[in-house]
Amino acid sequence: MILDYSFWIDFIIKFNYFILYYLIIVNLIYTLLFILSIGALYIHRQKNKYWSYDDMMVSSYTPPLSIIVPCYNEAETITDNIKALLSLEYSEFELVIVNDGSKDDTLEIIKKEFGFKKIDMPYKHQIKTKEVKNIYLSTTIDNIILLDKENGGKADALNAGINMANYPLITAIDADSIIERNSLVKVVRPFVEDPSVIISGGVVRPVNDVVIDKGFIEKIKLGEKALVRFQIVEYLRAFLFGRIGWGTINCLMIISGAFGVFNKKIVIDAGGYSEDTIGEDMELVVKIHRKMKENKKKYRIVFVPDPVCWTQVPEDLKTLKNQRKRWHKGLMDAMLNHTKMLLNPRYGLVGIIAMPYYFFIEMLGPVIEIVGYISFILSFWFGIISFEFALAFFGFAVVYGVFLSSGAILLDEYNFKKYDGVKDYLVLMIYSVLENFGYRQMTTWWRFVSFWQYRRNKNKWGEMKRKSF
Repeated sequence: MILDYSFWIDFIIKFNYFILYYLIIVNLIYTLLFILSIGALYIHRQKNKYWSYDDMMVSSYTPPLSIIVPCYNEAETITDNIKALLSLEYSEFELVIVNDGSKDDTLEIIKKEFGFKKIDMPYKHQIKTKEVKNIYLSTTIDNIILLDKENGGKADALNAGINMANYPLITAIDADSIIERNSLVKVVRPFVEDPSVIISGGVVRPVNDVVIDKGFIEKIKLGEKALVRFQIVEYLRAFLFGRIGWGTINCLMIISGAFGVFNKKIVIDAGGYSEDTIGEDMELVVKIHRKMKENKKKYRIVFVPDPVCWTQVPEDLKTLKNQRKRWHKGLMDAMLNHTKMLLNPRYGLVGIIAMPYYFFIEMLGPVIEIVGYISFILSFWFGIISFEFALAFFGFAVVYGVFLSSGAILLDEYNFKKYDGVKDYLVLMIYSVLENFGYRQMTTWWRFVSFWQYRRNKNKWGEMKRKSF
């Protein structure tokens, strides 16, 4: 009996052409983002020559800022984090610490370390949240307040902090993160330069194995573990050409939950952080884009490449897998909640460029990539493609991926020089090559699995293994 595989062979051939065109489009977009990023970094360097951050520190135009610190089971890092935040170089700010029903000693540690005493104080319910059980003020520090509330998840904790905030600008800093002393001045600068700016985001870098003393960065080192170094390359690529590029055309769809500054009134008008998603940071930005476009208001959402927030990243595969699956489900929430914007000219470049990119490339990309691997294997089986062609195709994909990653690494070395000399940057270049042989495929598979496991309203505050700074 002779089996007729002609239908499947024809289908595989057509799908291979689809993959080819898909990759061409993806690489063209990445190239354009890279070019836009180079231009934006050049402008950023020129602006810094004529108006220093020292000038901003003493300027009466620099607005006061409320820093919201949501924490859940952060006993290992919360003290160092608060001390570092209190020592930031900024003219006027307050800390609003929100304990989201921690099960460990987080609350008691904070109360003891900073002399908090319970007070009877009104709580503004501008955004609905879980019950705030107690409010505390420090007896030793003026600009700090502590809320103890029922567990409601990260978005609910952030909303409680927004309700309590007194100043027109707000930023949320994760309790496992430390920002550099002058980072607040840098990330707030766009608000001073342009009244239409409503959100500003900064760079996030892995803090693992960085030397920290009493909440301050003493010496920047590469992580010792290979898994951390792969993530350093990822973060540089994502921030130094991805987000910078999108920011130049006002299509930035995500401001990292670890470090972003928002106009408080705009956030409250948008309803605050959504509780029915585990990607509350992206959901809020997309929601604000949508609201501003529908109300036909002029606005800008910008990315500043200089201010840095250092955050702990996973050091084991299980934690990394859970993080990446959570990120992808959060992305899916944001895309599926706002499909009305997809390819809709009413939303300008956000609707016709940014939304399709995140929907078809970021959200569906893992599915297309995994099916593409299967298609290539079947193409060998049926003799549709030769080994030489497959090798050349894979080689091009690897070389282009290395080009993008190494380009981001070189941009960092030229503009910021955060790491210790040429040696560290050469190590990162090596990891930009190695990530294509197993690491990238592994994270793609996790995102592929999370795509099929996706269920709405399955949000929870994810836990990650912490260690003291």
